[in-house]
Amino acid sequence: MVKIAMAGGSGQIASEILDVLVAKMKHEILILSRHGHAPDPRPGVTWAQTDYSSVTELTALLKGVDVVLSFGAAHEDVGSVKQRALIDASVAAGVKRFAPNEWSTRNFDEIPWYAEKGNVRAYLAEINKDKKVIEYTLFQPGFITDYIAPPNTSSKHISPLDIALDLPNRRAIVLDEIDPHITLTSVKDVAEVVARAVEFEGEWPVVGGMVGTTLKTSEFIALAEKIRGGKPWPITTLKEADIRAGDIKSDWIPMMNVKGLAQEQIEFFSKMVLTGFLLCGLHESWMVSDEWNRLLKDYEFESLEHFLERTWGGRP
Repeated sequence: MVKIAMAGGSGQIASEILDVLVAKMKHEILILSRHGHAPDPRPGVTWAQTDYSSVTELTALLKGVDVVLSFGAAHEDVGSVKQRALIDASVAAGVKRFAPNEWSTRNFDEIPWYAEKGNVRAYLAEINKDKKVIEYTLFQPGFITDYIAPPNTSSKHISPLDIALDLPNRRAIVLDEIDPHITLTSVKDVAEVVARAVEFEGEWPVVGGMVGTTLKTSEFIALAEKIRGGKPWPITTLKEADIRAGDIKSDWIPMMNVKGLAQEQIEFFSKMVLTGFLLCGLHESWMVSDEWNRLLKDYEFESLEHFLERTWGGRP
């Protein structure tokens, strides 16, 4: 039995992981949330409300906890104040293992909304520089495939996203003169890796990559074309200089429909996300390593082709 605390445990990825942990029926799970919550009917699951401002309060909440998993949105934590408080409290409470709010890329070049994740990495490295005060891993699955599945086909909690590799409408936007690699991993595999990691008897790797499939962008498009009917997609090719100048010469832009934002804010944010998604290909940010694949040799990850066949195969 492992006692686990999940910070930001009501988010989409966190909820998928929570379901798998609960299904194991052997852990105590404390969910930290900024909002109040009714008693949880699931065995072994409790909730605690916190605004993450008090290290003293967090330390008391984390007493006896073995593993802290963090899922807070990086762009909402300016200066990484909440993440640093959570780390400091974990160390003070004697928590053995910590996983910061990663769950995506291996680097954050050209992805400004992830910048605070880099600050958290630096802080963890700094406090462990002279001697290890807490074991930690950066869970990095690359792009989670469930975000490109049709609604309610692959997961319970993940909501689909509009991206430049547009399966619903059979089209794509790419950056000229590059063909970057991208890693895609299903959220089920992410959750199963975490469930095994909390019980893992060896030392956690600092870089905790996990790989469903890694392939070039052109290979992704070819696979998607095959599964979505076999016809070539129209490809919009943009130039780096134009994108950096804010001139997106495309007839369409994937829209990030964020609740609470006005239409002009949605359009601005959508252009920013598309720009970051394309430019980070220069650094192959979405291609991650396979540390957890090598450590969990008995676990079989779902391939991208199998995932797309399962979720998109035969659909109009």
